[in-house]
Amino acid sequence: MAIKKAKVITVTSVKGGVGKTTTLLNLAGTYAMMGKKVLIIDYDLSSSSVALSLNLDVSKDIFYLSEDLNNNRFHRIEDYLISYQEHIDVLAAPKDPRLENKIATRYLSLILGKVNTLYDVVLIDTTHHMGKHTLTAMDHSDWLVYVISNDPTDVKNMKSMVSILKDMKKDNFKIVLNESIDRRTNYLSKYDIKNIMKDNIDYTIPANFYLKNIHRYVLDGKILTLDSKLQLTQKKAMKHFKKIADALLCDVNESKK
Repeated sequence: MAIKKAKVITVTSVKGGVGKTTTLLNLAGTYAMMGKKVLIIDYDLSSSSVALSLNLDVSKDIFYLSEDLNNNRFHRIEDYLISYQEHIDVLAAPKDPRLENKIATRYLSLILGKVNTLYDVVLIDTTHHMGKHTLTAMDHSDWLVYVISNDPTDVKNMKSMVSILKDMKKDNFKIVLNESIDRRTNYLSKYDIKNIMKDNIDYTIPANFYLKNIHRYVLDGKILTLDSKLQLTQKKAMKHFKKIADALLCDVNESKK
């Protein structure tokens, strides 16, 4: 009988400020509501936003893990993970962005090898820069999720990325249009966006999920999809996240059928 391995999903973007990390956290909350065991790896090594967003007290991060692996001090992966709630754990990025270049890309493969039978889903947060760490995460992922906004620069950048992905012969990506990031930004219709990108919008986070008081949730370290009040008032958005989460549990070939 084959051992079940985690589905590895990298959430990324082509520019900052599109709600990438918030989308990743909302997916984590959705999977937790589904009873899935989730690990978030903060691989955005220059910004370290996941632990800050969740108000987590970090004692050991991915830098300490890579150093211990390199110096034969590693004992067990659990020593480096932080529990957010029953179904969600986090491997934090270093607080000091200068440590990014001291973390060799080969350690991601080792880390995934140690956690892929412990979790149902591994969500990797990356920077929007297509550097060596982002490329490594892409190579180790079952799915790539690109979060974009309705912004001409963002859409044009995504057009270039689609071309790059196709040149790399990667078809394991989904494009999520985040309409909730700023409801005033509606320069382009979905038809226009598709024509510019030369690819489809796979999913949309609806504009009515825009929250004026979202900073309060961040200050409180809350994941939106786990908030009981929002589950009642934002049923449409919750259904959209459930739809995205379900699709990403499928194999690439199955999703193409």
